[in-house]
Amino acid sequence: MLKLDDLSKHFDGVRAVDGLSLEVDQGEVFGLIGPNGSGKSTTVNLICGVLSATRGKVTFKGRDLHGLPPHRRLNAGISRTFQNIRLFGELTVWQNVWIARRDAPGREAGFIRNWFGSSARTREAIEETLVFADLAGRANDLAQNLAFGEQRRLELARAVAARPDLILLDEPAAGMNREEVEDLRQRILALKHDGITVLLVEHVMELVMGVTDRIAVLNFGKLIALGTPGEIQGNAAVREAYLGSPDSESA
Repeated sequence: MLKLDDLSKHFDGVRAVDGLSLEVDQGEVFGLIGPNGSGKSTTVNLICGVLSATRGKVTFKGRDLHGLPPHRRLNAGISRTFQNIRLFGELTVWQNVWIARRDAPGREAGFIRNWFGSSARTREAIEETLVFADLAGRANDLAQNLAFGEQRRLELARAVAARPDLILLDEPAAGMNREEVEDLRQRILALKHDGITVLLVEHVMELVMGVTDRIAVLNFGKLIALGTPGEIQGNAAVREAYLGSPDSESA
């Protein structure tokens, strides 16, 4: 479904992503991990079009995304969440989800008509999304009044509301306690069950190892390992990237 081919992004000589090539299969939960500064979030921003590549390309469902801005990539079926929650705090939970909703091609209606008179189908779809996020009871509350965990769920609900084929989750468990992480794991598995492909960028290894089908590991912008959770846990290069080599510790 998603293919990165020799993808690179340089910032004034710093190679944030350096010749990254990998493929994410349809329907899988694919993990992208690595130490801080390894290029994970830069990769996400290259996929969704926030950044343009220095070299290489991103292909989605067989289509080269070169030159497409973020909103066009959203229309193509790619949605995302952010490390730092980005909600419309002074709008209600329902309105936040409504704004994120992407209509099927050929069914777009005018902004004013949608805002004041959303169709029954649209309202039903939004309500289903709120149920998925366990926020149906907070639909009329302002987003800024939600607890932290609820705001995280609303961020996920907005990504789901876009009706994507692929969701990019950029550190969705940041700041969560263990109970909230387990709740997030169940929601990611529900997305997979519904046929949505997930690319998960995360530091919480309990979540990564418990939900992913395959994992890619980055270090200094390069791919250093790719495999199942079990294979990654036993990989010496991965342990060295996170913990440092014995030689460097004794030096």
